[in-house]
Amino acid sequence: MQLARREDTRRRLLVVAESRCPENIPLLQEAVKLRLEAARLLGYQTHAEFVLEDNMAKDPASVLRFENDLHERLGTLADKELGELEALKRADKEAAGERYEGLFHWDFRYYANLAKERKHSIREDEVRQYFPMAEVVRGVLDIYQETLGLRFVRVDGPPVWHPDVEMYEVWEADGDEFVGHFYLDLYPRAGKYNHACVNPLRSGFQRPDGSREYPAAAMLANFPKPTPSAPALLAHDDVLTLLHEFGHVFHHLCTKTRWAHFALDGVQMDFVEAPSQLLENWGWEPAVLRRLAVHHKTGEPIPEDLVERLVAAKNEGSGLSNLRQIFFGLYDMAIHNTRDGDVDVCALYRTLREQITRFAGTSESTCGAATFGHLLGGYDAQYYVYLWAKVFSADMYESRFKRDGLADPQTGLDYRREILQPGGARDAMDSMVRFLGRKPNNRAFLHSIGCETE
Repeated sequence: MQLARREDTRRRLLVVAESRCPENIPLLQEAVKLRLEAARLLGYQTHAEFVLEDNMAKDPASVLRFENDLHERLGTLADKELGELEALKRADKEAAGERYEGLFHWDFRYYANLAKERKHSIREDEVRQYFPMAEVVRGVLDIYQETLGLRFVRVDGPPVWHPDVEMYEVWEADGDEFVGHFYLDLYPRAGKYNHACVNPLRSGFQRPDGSREYPAAAMLANFPKPTPSAPALLAHDDVLTLLHEFGHVFHHLCTKTRWAHFALDGVQMDFVEAPSQLLENWGWEPAVLRRLAVHHKTGEPIPEDLVERLVAAKNEGSGLSNLRQIFFGLYDMAIHNTRDGDVDVCALYRTLREQITRFAGTSESTCGAATFGHLLGGYDAQYYVYLWAKVFSADMYESRFKRDGLADPQTGLDYRREILQPGGARDAMDSMVRFLGRKPNNRAFLHSIGCETE
């Protein structure tokens, strides 16, 4: 989808991909109906009302305002990007002597990637040379130690489940107070979970005698493994993944509540990604990139030119890519905030996608909803949480860390005290207000992706 030059190849692949698992469609239809029935039995008008009551958003109206406001504000940026992609495809069609018939869903990734390559000359094989795993992990750990006021000690010969796993103790930087443990399981192997995630192994809590049970967490990932002749080299996206997943690790370790229930697993669904997304911002800071990135052979720091190109490419296609996220969130709400249990989940998917993403669909009767796993994987009426948390993390970053300086110790301490320490023991909106001094908004997020708001 990203590299195939022939449009028909991309089209056929999309049709095949969105024709998978047709047996899931009646299951989704049934789930929508049963969820609505259960919500009504509990006194709610829709399933979304039932689900959102305990989240930051509190009700469907808040989610719809959030999504629709972003949809409207992203319009100008998306139009500009769409024009650039359309020009690329028109040129391709003209060179091939073919008629231009519009932009389709199977065109998005191909022409977005082409625009990025042509405008910024970013080659992944060039970038990887400057991100050897050992140096990146060391640099990322240093960032977290400085930002959060912590000290990490690597455990020699730890009791772990595989020789590749590393174990660390976490201490307060300014004293001998122990905080907890974390494990790094970073390389692939047979039978291992093949995505990146953080698993809380033990939650912290206060024992009846007043002493503390200390938390522990494990980060699982599948980065390239070093060999005897070559180090593991990371893509820049891998660096962002490390920063992100460590955010979950320290959200868990820095929570300090009386009850284990209010640790990471008790944080509201629409806030749990915000602390991890916050630290991704460090991966776009030129000063941080210079600190993390050295050539794996020569030890030379990453060239200024490459840093500039990486940062410049950050927002390429951000308007259209965020519209895709808005589509997924609004589709989820459309089938879960309805009072009609017989809503046509396939027709609605096709219609909303074309309206929101600006790309035309196929004439064939496909249904991408059949493999939209979030809908039956715990994110029903809650897909919005990804964009919601991203907006709030941008507000925290721009309004406090960026303003006061990334190395400002007071900002880091305020962040630990007001955002991480309460865990799920209080509403995350209250935590945001205490940290920001006001209610959060989407202005910093829009600015961060290059979208003019005024």
